[in-house]
Amino acid sequence: MMRYLAAKVKGRAGLVGSVLVFAFVLLFIRVVVIQTTDYESYRAKVTQQLTTRSSDLAERGSIKDADGITLATSVTTYRVFISPVDVLAADEKEGDRSRSLLVCDVLSETLSVDAAFVLEQIDEYAAYYDRTIAKNVSQEKADILTDLIAEYGLSRMIYLDESSTRYYPYGSLASHVLGFTNSAGVGLYGLENYYNDELSGKSGQTIYASDSRGNDLLYDFDQVYQKEDGLTLVSTLKVYVQQVLEQQLYEAWKNTGAENRVCGIVMDVNTGAILAMATYPDFDLNSPWALNDELSAVLSTSGLTSDTDAYEKRRTELLTEMWSNKTITEPYIPGSTFKVITSSMALEEKLVDLSETFYCPGYLKVNGITIRCHETRGHGKLTFAQGLQQSCNPILMTVGLRLGTDVFYDYFASFGYLERTGIDLPGEAVGIFYNRSDFTKLNLATSSFGQNFKVTPLAQITAIAAVANGGYLVTPHLIEGLEDTDGNRVYTYQTQKKVQVISEETCRTVTAVLEEGVAGNGGARNAYVAGFRIAAKTGTSEKIGDKADAYICSCVAYAPADNPQYACIIVVDEPTLGTLYGSAAAAPYVSNVMELILPYLGVEAVYTEKETSRLAVTVPSYCYWGTETAVAYAETAGFRVEVIGEGKYVMAQSPAAGAAVEKDAAVLYFYCGNERPEATVQVPNLLGMTAAAAHQTLVNANLNVLIKGTNSYLYGTEAVAVSQTPAAGEYVAPGAAVTVNFLYLNDDDSDADISVSVTP
Repeated sequence: MMRYLAAKVKGRAGLVGSVLVFAFVLLFIRVVVIQTTDYESYRAKVTQQLTTRSSDLAERGSIKDADGITLATSVTTYRVFISPVDVLAADEKEGDRSRSLLVCDVLSETLSVDAAFVLEQIDEYAAYYDRTIAKNVSQEKADILTDLIAEYGLSRMIYLDESSTRYYPYGSLASHVLGFTNSAGVGLYGLENYYNDELSGKSGQTIYASDSRGNDLLYDFDQVYQKEDGLTLVSTLKVYVQQVLEQQLYEAWKNTGAENRVCGIVMDVNTGAILAMATYPDFDLNSPWALNDELSAVLSTSGLTSDTDAYEKRRTELLTEMWSNKTITEPYIPGSTFKVITSSMALEEKLVDLSETFYCPGYLKVNGITIRCHETRGHGKLTFAQGLQQSCNPILMTVGLRLGTDVFYDYFASFGYLERTGIDLPGEAVGIFYNRSDFTKLNLATSSFGQNFKVTPLAQITAIAAVANGGYLVTPHLIEGLEDTDGNRVYTYQTQKKVQVISEETCRTVTAVLEEGVAGNGGARNAYVAGFRIAAKTGTSEKIGDKADAYICSCVAYAPADNPQYACIIVVDEPTLGTLYGSAAAAPYVSNVMELILPYLGVEAVYTEKETSRLAVTVPSYCYWGTETAVAYAETAGFRVEVIGEGKYVMAQSPAAGAAVEKDAAVLYFYCGNERPEATVQVPNLLGMTAAAAHQTLVNANLNVLIKGTNSYLYGTEAVAVSQTPAAGEYVAPGAAVTVNFLYLNDDDSDADISVSVTP
């Protein structure tokens, strides 16, 4: 029996031993696997448990204009939050609500938040350690709050979390170009998006080891990764040029009642650098999620109820529209401005010369289809140069047909119209044109004068720039370079010339014709600027489809014509007020842009003898001069003088010093002794008058005149007054200067009836 029991025990022991050996073997194998195959995985888990990571956020780089003016920067702001748990614990210790009320008072007074809101956060979220009270708190307020926290012992109840907020010093300036970032600092639109990686930099990180009680451990995973702040983007924009363009776009939008926005670009024709680019209405970059006034009105009158899905959907659609950069995202029908390109093709191929004569009966038949000219009665006999200046459709169709579909299509592609320009902005659209296999003779006829296809405003000014700069297609761009945090240039943009599309000779020929059309009797006379040789072409096209009764008015110009440097395009989409031609709705604003920016950009005014003889003059100050001396000097300067009162000294004058008046027949009134100017003259209504008639009317009223907008000055018979300052009916002192703006309203550059008049 004992032998049996011993054997049984021995058997069981052997079994247990075998199990233990087997388990040990399995454990050994597992350890080997952990130490080899799964080593890195478990090492990472241990590291994660023992280490704490502290981020050091990189500062986003600034965006500057070409002159170093800051357009976008990052400022330190703070999120202020409270710990309701700790506030209530302090109340319990005090035995009253004194700490809660103190926290409410401090935050409401410093941050201008409602004390009741703060108390609500404390009471309703009693178990929370973090309830946000305010975001984007300035450094100034944060400093005040920090002092109050220390003074009242609120360090465990009120906290400040430092962050970086994007700030745009000029608000809405260049809003569609600069774009903006989201709350995490990631660029969403414009340059902020396109150069997000360069602007963002790389955040740093500190990794250190500690035990469960927070005590530091000697651990070889301690590491510090230094942050790399973002680079500064130096753009090609110039603040002054941008401001001028945006002001003129606003004036065009206001005066024409454009229902589908207006846009414009100023470009260096030789490098492709964009000096200004804008769309109006614009939006505030510091509040990009708030609809502008115009779109807010659209939403408020939509009939949709707020807090509904339909309302939010419509609001999102309007935001997307507001953010859209019209110059690159919305192709348009270029109209007569494209005639510059067709003319360049034909001259380059030597299929026409400037003196060749044509006859325009008011239409041209192509494949049995009658295509009408904007001048329905016909232009009659014109040379090719005159045909371009007068924007004659049949003449341009004739030379376009000489090119043939294949040659025209090849040139169209070479001018860059079939692809994106490559500008450094997101969202650029491609124009809409025919497939080569579908491009018929009839399509060629309408395309030759810029109708029935679409290009972006950027593509159009880029193609025109090629005509201006000697034939080279350049890549438009907004980056001049990148700088590190020490201001060192780490990247400089190099001008990219893609291909020479036409010869320098052709460019000079076309430019001369366009310049003569501005300075002479062409359709772009409203783009004239005294002292500067402007080459320009206007266009008016009719929309196709749902808005077939709506128009697009535009003007493109470059200067100086003898050495082109800068180009400007303005597009007015769906104007509803005034004369609906590009010559009236767009050209005057291009003229104003050129007049203001060319001297700033270093282009010197060179006046013709005719211009010099008729230039306006600035009235000097004669106050406190001796009467006899003042009269003698004024008459020597070419002014007529009327002396009012008796006295040895001039005590007042009209017009005031600094006023500009036309030199011819300008008169000054000197008030001597006790006499002073009185508003006794009622300003006459000059609207609709020619320059000569307006001038004579003001002379008869004992007033001076400053004429703007016409190249024929006092002798003009076609340009008429469209606005005046002071307004008709106001009372002014004798001799006061009245500024009168003139436009040529009979310059019809319209292709507007084409899509509805292509009939068998």
